[in-house]
Order: sequence, then C-alpha cells, then structure tokens
Amino acid sequence: MTDVAVETVTTADGQTRKVTEVAVGVMIQPDGRFLLAQRPAGKPYEGYWEFPGGKLEPGESVEAALVRELHEELGLDILRSERWHILEHDYPHAYVRLYFCKITEWRGDPVGREGQAFSWQAVPVDVGPLLPATIPVVEWLAQESRPV
Repeated sequence: MTDVAVETVTTADGQTRKVTEVAVGVMIQPDGRFLLAQRPAGKPYEGYWEFPGGKLEPGESVEAALVRELHEELGLDILRSERWHILEHDYPHAYVRLYFCKITEWRGDPVGREGQAFSWQAVPVDVGPLLPATIPVVEWLAQESRPV
C-alpha cells in the first residue's frame, strides 16, 4: 500500500502545518443575494457565519466535494458551478486552502441537515460574526456588484 503525500506549509511563525483542502459554495440567486450558513454547535468557530462547503476526501475533485457537501449539509443538487477564487487561511485549528466556487443553478431548497441556520444575504450582510475567511469573499462580491 502506498502512502498519499500530505501537503504541508510553513506558516509565518515558522510552524509546519498540514494543508486541509476545502470546497466552498457561493450560491448566488438571480437578484445577487448569496447563502450564508451558521456553523453548528461543537465545531470550531461555533455560531460564526460562512459559505457552505467542506473538506475534500482523498482523490476527490473540488467539484465532486462541492456536490457531495452541499447535498449532505443542505439537501441541494448542484447543477451549475464554476471555480472562482482560491484563498488560504491559517486558523488556530487548521491551515485551510479554500476553493470558492460560484453556484448559479441548483435543485431544491436549502434545509439545515446539521441543525445549522442559514440566511440569504446581500452586501452589507446583516448576520455575524463572519468566519475570518468569509470576509474577503463578501468583499469580492461587493466589488463585483458595484457599477463600473
């Protein structure tokens, strides 16, 4: 049996940390509102708001993880998505590489299958606190919605 290589990074403070890869869905309605979900009890940053998604499993693509996670968490079937931005963030509990994908077509209505709350939002958002890596994404959405 062959071991799968685990990617690591050296952080600003000199620590070597494992990279956790995460697929994240930025679900956008035709009117520009986007879905935020509240992190459930028992998870790091419990109660913070974020875009839904989850960790990639070994050998899984970003797109496959996104489809699986949004079905597991919210009961949705993703019909159209595209990779949008990649962001790395060093949280105390994990170093994450976040693959943000814009989702513009899905089937079903979101249901908090893990007991989490969710809310359709526009900029400026009126829920909080936001998970630190969520803040730049909201800023990107704000920039895109501004007239040129």
